[in-house]
Amino acid sequence: MRIIIIGGSFAGITAALTARKKYKEAAIILLEKEEKIGFIPGTLYSLLNGEIDSLEEGYFITVEELERLAIQVQLNATVESMDTNSQKVTYNIFHQSVTIPYDKLILATGSVQDSYQVKGMESNKIVKYKTIEKTRVALELVEKNQVFTIVGGGQIGLEMADALINQKKHVQLIESMNGLVAKYFDQEMIAPLLKEMENQGVTFYFDETVKEIEEIEETVILKTQNHVIESDCAVFALSVKPNIPYLDPKVRRHEDGSVLVDKYLKTSIENVFAIGDTIQMQSSLSNETFYISLVNNAVRTGIVVADNLVHSQTPFIGSARTIGTKVFGYYIASTGMTEAESIFFDQKIAVRHVSQPISLFNKQQTINGKLIYNAVSGKILGAQFISKTNILEKINTLSLSIQMGLTVSELAQKDYFFHPAWSTVYDITNQLGLMKD
Repeated sequence: MRIIIIGGSFAGITAALTARKKYKEAAIILLEKEEKIGFIPGTLYSLLNGEIDSLEEGYFITVEELERLAIQVQLNATVESMDTNSQKVTYNIFHQSVTIPYDKLILATGSVQDSYQVKGMESNKIVKYKTIEKTRVALELVEKNQVFTIVGGGQIGLEMADALINQKKHVQLIESMNGLVAKYFDQEMIAPLLKEMENQGVTFYFDETVKEIEEIEETVILKTQNHVIESDCAVFALSVKPNIPYLDPKVRRHEDGSVLVDKYLKTSIENVFAIGDTIQMQSSLSNETFYISLVNNAVRTGIVVADNLVHSQTPFIGSARTIGTKVFGYYIASTGMTEAESIFFDQKIAVRHVSQPISLFNKQQTINGKLIYNAVSGKILGAQFISKTNILEKINTLSLSIQMGLTVSELAQKDYFFHPAWSTVYDITNQLGLMKD
């Protein structure tokens, strides 16, 4: 069996590694258009914040590691087309066209950062960081410029704002919604972070959408419906979209361009699978699917797809949309539904809030938590945490609770460790289940 995987990032590499474990005799070929594989897009943020010392640390795997497992890696290979009738893939390498057959094909080319709806996106003063080449250019822009405008107030936008403020830059942030990380947090939970960002000099433009970008001499001008905002550089931290220009037209898509797959990650064409940012994710809360770019989704779909290449046996259980990060001194984490978006779901919800010290011996630091659950069944639907102490792992407990269909009563009885230096008598995840309505 010959397995061809298009894309050498989190999804594609995970699929290759998992397939090798399962199919010992299979020929596995991974096609990657960049000069290296495994670059971490968040490397720019980590480098600016001193978490790593060089760009070369921004890789999670090497070609040599894969080749030791008999996984063939072809770098600098840009896939031009796929023919699902003859089961062949054609790619370009050093200006030469190569066509190879496949038995199983996995589409894992991820997403692109560009927003083609904004006039002027071709400006060289726009910071991009999905590849190591673009990240090198971004570092030069950060070093040489002082005023930055970030477009997008999601997780990437907040992390970039944090990194630039730490570099003593002036930061402006444009967000089309009326708050920060609005897909993941209710605004009362994120209010302390917003206040801290304002205190550190971030200027906000909420409910604004960039319509056009103009570059005059050394100045980038971003025009919204209400403002003309000047800066030295812009950072577009907007939602990404699937990167699949080579896709055979016979493969069915969603309206947003993502590949349509079933619960086994099979496309509409036999022997063709799609994972990671090329597809919409099944929601852990409903029968709906949505497009969202998260590494954990890429990795998990990469694991599941390998199980289904020969027989459809392992359904993908979906995404609870779990995130966690540290910005401006706050650790923030979220999973599942927010209270604000509950109006789009056909169920009555209830909410619980808890604020408590981090541990018995550390009552100066607190953690604030919020739980959203079904008011009738008690099933957990969502959770949010914010603290100045690292509490990020706690969100994994709530994410698992959502995927396992746990109720608040069951959450209250969740087993946990106790140590007075590191915990309270009642863990906050248990407390959220104990609180009265």
